[in-house]
Amino acid sequence: MTPVNGRLDGRTGEPAVRHMNEEDRAPMGMTVRVIIYLVAVHFFAAFLFLLFYLAGG
Repeated sequence: MTPVNGRLDGRTGEPAVRHMNEEDRAPMGMTVRVIIYLVAVHFFAAFLFLLFYLAGG
C-alpha cells in the first residue's frame, strides 16, 4: 500500500503520516458525559468532605 504523500518512515517502512481512524475515538456524546460525571462526582466528594469537616468528624 502506497502512502498518500509517497514517503515511508525509514525505521518501520510504515507511512510517515498516520491518519486517525474515526473508529479509534469515543463518540463525542460519551466523552461529554464522562467529563460531566467526573466533575459531578468530585463536587459530591467535596460536599461530603465539607460536611464531615464542619461536623468535626
